[in-house]
Amino acid sequence: MTSPQLEYTLQTLLEQLSEGELGTFKSILRAFPLEDVLQKTPWSEVEEANGKKLAEILVNTSSECWIRNATVKVFEELNLPELSEMAKVELLEDGQVEEVDNPELGDLEEDLESAKPEDGQVEDAENREQGESEEDSELAKPGEKEGWSNVMDEQSLVSRNTFWRGDSDNFHEHVTQRNQRFIPFLNPRRPTQPAPYTVVLHGPAGVGKTTLAKKCMLDWKDYNLGPKARYAFYLSCKGLSRLGPCSFAELIAKDQPELQEDVPNILAQAQRILFVVDGLDELRVPPGALIYDICGDWLKPKPVPVLLGSLLKRKMLPKAALLVTTRPRFLKDLQLLAEKPIYIRVEGFLEEDRRAYFLRHFGEEDQATRAFELMRSNAALFQLGSAPAVCWMVCTSLKLQMENGEDPATTCHTRTGLFLHFLCSRFPKDSRLGGTLRVLSILAAQGLWAQMSVLHREDLESFGVQESDLRPFLDRGILRQDRDSKDCYSFLHLSFQQFFTALFYALEKEEEDRDGHAWDVGDVQKLLSGEERLQNPDLIQAGHFLFGLANEKRAAELETTFGCVMSREIKQELLRCRANLHVKKPSSMAGLRELLCCLYESQEDELAKAVMAPFKEISIHLTNKSEMVQCYFSLKHCPDLEKLSLQVAKGVFLENYVDFEPDFELERYPCFTLPNWARQDLQSLHVWKDFCSLVSSNSNLKFLEVRQSFLSESSVRVLCDHIVRNTCHLQKAEIKNVTPDSAYRDFCLAFIGKPTLTHLTLEGHIEWERTMLLLMCELFRTPKGNLQYLRFGGHSATPEQWADFSFLLKANQSLRHLHLSANLLLDEGAKLLYETVGHPTNLLQKLSLENCRLTEASCKELANVLIVSRHLTHLCLAKNPIGDRGVELLCEGLSYPDCKLQTLVLQQCNITKRGCRPISKVLQGACSLTDLDLSLNHIGCGLWILCKALENPDCNLKHFR
Repeated sequence: MTSPQLEYTLQTLLEQLSEGELGTFKSILRAFPLEDVLQKTPWSEVEEANGKKLAEILVNTSSECWIRNATVKVFEELNLPELSEMAKVELLEDGQVEEVDNPELGDLEEDLESAKPEDGQVEDAENREQGESEEDSELAKPGEKEGWSNVMDEQSLVSRNTFWRGDSDNFHEHVTQRNQRFIPFLNPRRPTQPAPYTVVLHGPAGVGKTTLAKKCMLDWKDYNLGPKARYAFYLSCKGLSRLGPCSFAELIAKDQPELQEDVPNILAQAQRILFVVDGLDELRVPPGALIYDICGDWLKPKPVPVLLGSLLKRKMLPKAALLVTTRPRFLKDLQLLAEKPIYIRVEGFLEEDRRAYFLRHFGEEDQATRAFELMRSNAALFQLGSAPAVCWMVCTSLKLQMENGEDPATTCHTRTGLFLHFLCSRFPKDSRLGGTLRVLSILAAQGLWAQMSVLHREDLESFGVQESDLRPFLDRGILRQDRDSKDCYSFLHLSFQQFFTALFYALEKEEEDRDGHAWDVGDVQKLLSGEERLQNPDLIQAGHFLFGLANEKRAAELETTFGCVMSREIKQELLRCRANLHVKKPSSMAGLRELLCCLYESQEDELAKAVMAPFKEISIHLTNKSEMVQCYFSLKHCPDLEKLSLQVAKGVFLENYVDFEPDFELERYPCFTLPNWARQDLQSLHVWKDFCSLVSSNSNLKFLEVRQSFLSESSVRVLCDHIVRNTCHLQKAEIKNVTPDSAYRDFCLAFIGKPTLTHLTLEGHIEWERTMLLLMCELFRTPKGNLQYLRFGGHSATPEQWADFSFLLKANQSLRHLHLSANLLLDEGAKLLYETVGHPTNLLQKLSLENCRLTEASCKELANVLIVSRHLTHLCLAKNPIGDRGVELLCEGLSYPDCKLQTLVLQQCNITKRGCRPISKVLQGACSLTDLDLSLNHIGCGLWILCKALENPDCNLKHFR
């Protein structure tokens, strides 16, 4: 089992767990002896992960052997027999347990072997499961000899060789079998259960749910599963959405009139029937409508939704097996209907499937690899590639360009560019199909707003469109006719329906089109509104395509090919809508990411300039190379940007997170000799160089924040190269919790001698070694430096190193604010620091030592600092257990008339009522304190003592917490 297969299998298992069960799974897992990489992974990532993310974490951090055995063991301890058995079957590969190194998992093999039945027992169990009683045999009268033909002709059900366009050589077998083995009634090794199964296949559009369901119907009748598996009925919600009231018996015989007489006898044997309800999300019903008016009489006429709801609720034919397919949006309603369903996510083509598909389509490995890498360079397009139809479209489009000697690189930059090239390349120039294109765009928009993907013949005919008009689009793979409902058509993929929806808005409106509400379609503003997209996520991609079609070159290409007229006002309309929706100040990082994606899709510089001009602060989270490209395209048109906050997710750069030779240098090797991760890193670094140029090219950029970022040594060097340039005018820089640890050293080196830099924050796991000390020394001593604010936290240094740090501070005359929060300073290090702060030449005004493990032992020295310092006005000792005795010592310093301290933070310092007395005494004297924070201390009645001090007219305190 390869890593992608293992991850998919593990993910499918974990997604069967409830939220509570998944939490218990993690708790049990944590008690196991974890492998090294998993041990180093922050457990908070594991705690926050859903089933899919947890599978990804385990596969990326642990060996396959450990994952298999640990997962089975945890499922056993969870006392989930069915999932435990499924885990054994799928993860342990025919029940064989692999050798494990962990001693606490070492007895797993013995446990499983003792629990595993003998070969003969397995065979007997299968025979018992598949066998029939004499009564069952006598019931099998209709169709006993004819078998499958009484239900549905095999070839009309599904063609084995062409499950999707471009498929050949049974390529679908590998993909469908990966999911099919999880379906219990098709897996003889799965234990039986008293109640019949309800299996829900869910996943995005076009990933093969229907293909898998039809394949299951073929296997349901397979003789290897025994004579029980006899009848299967396929109910396509696409074709049933407009069907009037009928009985359930009439419904299943609708397309097989010869079954009318046999239906009563067949339905009497419900335990031998499989019902496939395909595309439940395509059923046109209001939310929750399927749970009303439940009916158990299969001879009583009812609306189709009532019949299907009764079947799913198991009021109708409760002993039948059910297989349901749906897109994720309908799962919430389905939870109210289905009884203990088994959910199986269908993901279509995994990366290895896509790679294999490209290789077979192109035939020539170099071309296939280049085309595959081009698709992968666009993260959104690559995600769509899980649908086989999209892979076929991409291959077809790129192969044609290669054959014509064209460079296909720019085609994959945006989804709009690829879809447009595919569409226009399928038709000759001046095709004169503008009328049909317009009708298809109207119907696509109507369907998308109604969350329906089907085009009905009657709707087409209402626009005067006949099948002959559709023939050019059918023959070229843009449209397809439903095999089971000949009056129904659909686009090649949902994404093509979204593209045609965007066309509806981008085409010049005819008189009857000017009010979109006439077609039950929202206007552009509604299309781009967050409220509508929340209710109907399919609108999001349509909005992206609309921005893409605002490009003048693309509009001209459509006009030349189809003879249509594109709107010249769409760009201004998009600008008006964006202004009305307040996207000048997006309320969330997700909203900004959406905006940047739309602008990049347009590839219109003028549009980007108009939208981005008002931005002064931007916070972005980069999760892949594509987002980096999109951000750079828009941010280079943001001349007044003053603050940039940046977060880089794990996986964008791989150099420091994979195993390779210690002396490996990425830049020294030819690209074709590099491993796959290194090629990806080189591509990311190329884009990163452009992105980092924003730091040195924007003269108004004053504040750079890099936080929670997984960088690499190479990417850090690139960013630092732009920081040191004279054209970079940063005044504030915050580097928080970044990896690798050596990054802090490189950033320090970049900031040395930066005359504009006044504020610097370095927080995280900082390697406090000699090189870092020398760099800090240069940072403090450089004559060009003007550093006034330093926040330094997240490391543990030795007393000697703190002594060196304190010595460095003496050489600096510009520093005014020093924050050393969350450092392992301890009392010994603090005493060394106090010597520097108390020096007459020290100009420090604010000192924060929050959570530095300080006790009362260093408070005497600190009190002396308060007495002699002429500049220190702000002191924070929060989260240090100095206690009441520490407070008493501090008050000795505060009581001196020469003390200049104005703000004192003693939050969560283990202070009690006793500690309030010296504070009260000081406040009533000639004390300079104006702000005091004693929150999160158990002072109890000490509050009354403090209130008396506040009543004193000599008390200068203005703020008390």
